[in-house]
Amino acid sequence: VQLQASGGGLVQAGDSLRLPCAASGRTFSDYAMAWFRQAPGKEREFVAGISGSGITTYYADSVKGRFTISRHNANTTVYLQMNTLKPEDTAVYYCATANQRILSGNRWSDSSKYGYWGQGTQVTVSS
Repeated sequence: VQLQASGGGLVQAGDSLRLPCAASGRTFSDYAMAWFRQAPGKEREFVAGISGSGITTYYADSVKGRFTISRHNANTTVYLQMNTLKPEDTAVYYCATANQRILSGNRWSDSSKYGYWGQGTQVTVSS
């Protein structure tokens, strides 16, 4: 399984950015996907997750209402649309694929539920 995240960059506060993550190596729609991020000096944290069907989504409180996760199963790609970016959103963003079709509640943020990770893409938001 390979995950390739891209789309990061340097933006200003209030701007938008969309991160795609292309997946290959297994049946894409059979597995939930998620985005995590890691800021300098901090632990990696959950951002958003989406079920294999795309029907169920789950967000960290810090991004709820600003970020949207979606997936295009035919293109085996998951997206993270980030709006109204803030300096505190600055981090390396990682996509990950879970070991099951859907997670529930706090399991979305449990990194041990994800078997494969992408290489990360840097997002920097200037004030």
